[in-house]
Amino acid sequence: MARRHWAPLLLAAVIALGGCAGRGGEAAPGGGGSTDGDGLPRLRQQAQDALARYEAAVRSAGGGRLFVPVRPLTDQLGDWEPDNGDHKLALASGQIVAVKALPPGDARGKVVWSDGVTREYTLLTPAQAIAAIAVDGRGNDCGGCAPIEVTGAVLTAGPIETTQGTATVPRWEFTVKGSAVRIVRVAVGAGATVTVVPPSWDPYHAPGGLAVEWAAVSSDRSQLVAHFTGSPGPASQPCGVDYSTEAVESDTAVVVIVLSRPHAADETCASIGAARQAPVRLSRPLGERAVLEVVQGLPVPLTVTP
Repeated sequence: MARRHWAPLLLAAVIALGGCAGRGGEAAPGGGGSTDGDGLPRLRQQAQDALARYEAAVRSAGGGRLFVPVRPLTDQLGDWEPDNGDHKLALASGQIVAVKALPPGDARGKVVWSDGVTREYTLLTPAQAIAAIAVDGRGNDCGGCAPIEVTGAVLTAGPIETTQGTATVPRWEFTVKGSAVRIVRVAVGAGATVTVVPPSWDPYHAPGGLAVEWAAVSSDRSQLVAHFTGSPGPASQPCGVDYSTEAVESDTAVVVIVLSRPHAADETCASIGAARQAPVRLSRPLGERAVLEVVQGLPVPLTVTP
């Protein structure tokens, strides 16, 4: 079966690179402007604010290795049939109800990370998982669509990306009336999950900076590399950009600021993005800390390399 994420991705793969980059401060989305001048202090303040929000979320989630998912907790297995075309909007808006009695579920379950670390958490019941889906969709309008009717639930396990690498997690798999699609929801209770809410902003006061999309760390957690979308070429070429990074650190997280040095400040360049990377110098090994991007202060996926 095909696998579909109904929630939007955090970042677009192709971004505007130059042309409208101004002088004196902020990094343009694709690195068309430099990050010297007044822009860097603003990015440092964004980073400090992000660390404060993350630390507050961590305090409410307890100790030990934290479960910090960086992908949607609700997913689906398979594609909606033509007769169930409204179900995509219904799921995104949380319009889902159980029409049959569901099992009580297990009280506890284990999350196993790819590095072998295992931790036990309190699990949601199927009814609580359905309620969580409804809460996540609150505020999304599906135009009066009919709710999805759940007819059964079974506890399974599946992968999800986290701030400590891929983890295999308990999840509820729901059967749906009139469809072969299965809806899945991570079963780890909300009290054990670190959830970061980004600050609200409008187009006239948008945060600056270039967002890291994922990070790679060495097995000893001492070497960190940030991955992002930027200019295809180096600063030695027209429309090219050289990138470096700055880390703003706390005991629970690291915010990566991407610094850019373009070939020229006012070039008109094609809107073409390319995968770029840059090492991140840390004051101490990353350890169990999360890596956050600077734009919204959200955690990013982490890959552990040999």
